[in-house]
Amino acid sequence: MLLVIDAGNTNVVFAVHDGRSWVGRWRISTDDRRTADEYAVWLLSLMERTGLSPDCITQAIIGTVVPAALYDLRRLCRCWLHVEPLVANHELDWQMDVLVDTPAELGADRLLNGLAARQLYGGGPLVVVDFGTATTFDVVDAQGRYCGGAIAPGVNLSMDALHQAAARLPRVSVGRPVEAIGRSTSVAMRSGLFWGYVGLVEGIVHRIAGEMDERPRVVATGGLAPLFSEGTTLFDEVAPDLTLEGLRMLAAQNRDRFITDFSGQQAHNASGHPDNA
Repeated sequence: MLLVIDAGNTNVVFAVHDGRSWVGRWRISTDDRRTADEYAVWLLSLMERTGLSPDCITQAIIGTVVPAALYDLRRLCRCWLHVEPLVANHELDWQMDVLVDTPAELGADRLLNGLAARQLYGGGPLVVVDFGTATTFDVVDAQGRYCGGAIAPGVNLSMDALHQAAARLPRVSVGRPVEAIGRSTSVAMRSGLFWGYVGLVEGIVHRIAGEMDERPRVVATGGLAPLFSEGTTLFDEVAPDLTLEGLRMLAAQNRDRFITDFSGQQAHNASGHPDNA
């Protein structure tokens, strides 16, 4: 089975795929001080409750936008699951052209979203809107090439900034208000956050589409994708787990990169070479 690890700025998602479907999925808050042992105590307990043994994991792949978390996620795979994980980066075989100036600077999640949308929804043109800590807009053209996109502050960041910068404004939860005209401060804030963000997303996608040769299919992903899809007709598809699917597809495209004789890898790491990759 394949273990997929998606380490974002807010949460780390662990998921297990058995070759046909996802058989386990768990989420923990991102903390770059968390050790491999702490991950292991949490993850192995949840796997056991799902009926999964550590021995069933034969491959692993990590996608992260938090470089400081990578070391202990790798150690988790090596020391507790006895697999050498692939790490999603520009050096792997993505089977699509990447038309950006510096591919090494591109967040793995953005490429993974483009890869998954391209395979799931027929190549392109596509715009993927990912509602995460930041909201990203990623573009795949009609030839199936990744073309870049845009990055905006996520709605929760906007909410926190509003609360912190204005002394009399409370912290509110993100939700779709019944009416745009708020008759209390908290409802007015929810209206501004929700409808303001819908306007931001619609505006950016409209401008991106204006720079493309034909109308793109627009895909929403991320935890807040279902919520914001209720406020607009912009989205053709809503796929909250697109990044996980991208990691699964990337692993399948790079089967030859997996180390099958992990005992040799363990011996290599124990021979005095620093295990700091």
